[in-house]
Amino acid sequence: MWRDKPVTAAKALERLGIVLKHAAAMGLDADLQATAKARLLLGKPRHQVQHIPAMPWTEAPAFYASLSEASPTQLALRLLILTGVRSAPLRHIRLDQIDKDARVWTVPADVMKGRVGATSEFSIPLAPEAMSIVEQAASTFGRHGFLFPGGGDGVISDMTLSLHMKRQGISARPHGFRTSLRVWLAEQTSAPHEIAETILAHTVGSKVVRAYRRTDFLEQRRALMQQWADHVSSVSLPG
Repeated sequence: MWRDKPVTAAKALERLGIVLKHAAAMGLDADLQATAKARLLLGKPRHQVQHIPAMPWTEAPAFYASLSEASPTQLALRLLILTGVRSAPLRHIRLDQIDKDARVWTVPADVMKGRVGATSEFSIPLAPEAMSIVEQAASTFGRHGFLFPGGGDGVISDMTLSLHMKRQGISARPHGFRTSLRVWLAEQTSAPHEIAETILAHTVGSKVVRAYRRTDFLEQRRALMQQWADHVSSVSLPG
């Protein structure tokens, strides 16, 4: 069977171990130590980090402008770019998580990911551009409280967002816009490291430092996210 991804040595040894155990259970002469011996001979595997392809921040406005259809997929991608969130919180966004007066999206703790030791919700300031997308999605597609519902009672899938970019011949993927935003913050703003990292919901500093720092830099992040929104929406939408 053709596979899109090659099987790693570790995974191959794991599968071989399962086969050998089944063989031994059937009464066949199988060396159950074969995989352990192979690991010793192969040595410690070298882990190569594969970064998710990201779009250069300079190209984000043109791509954002291409998302001109008021479809769930394109509205979701626009909101993902504007907020810098991961796919899961974006796809599971609910109208009751949005404080329209404060222009703040509060992501529940159980939807957050990557914040070591985080047990609390995370507040995301929304620029007017982002708020307009929220309102449009809620009035047009909102169902069961979700802004981007999928089939049945579910929500739009992560594959749907990636597939749209792939069909456009773009190698970057939705998650890569977090990198686009982070590089833009580093190259085009004077945002302090801890504020830039907080924008991406990364944990910054030791437990002691975090215990004494009783702020989430909401207003500082709001100003920076407005600048980011101004940048990505700087190319006029077609039509």
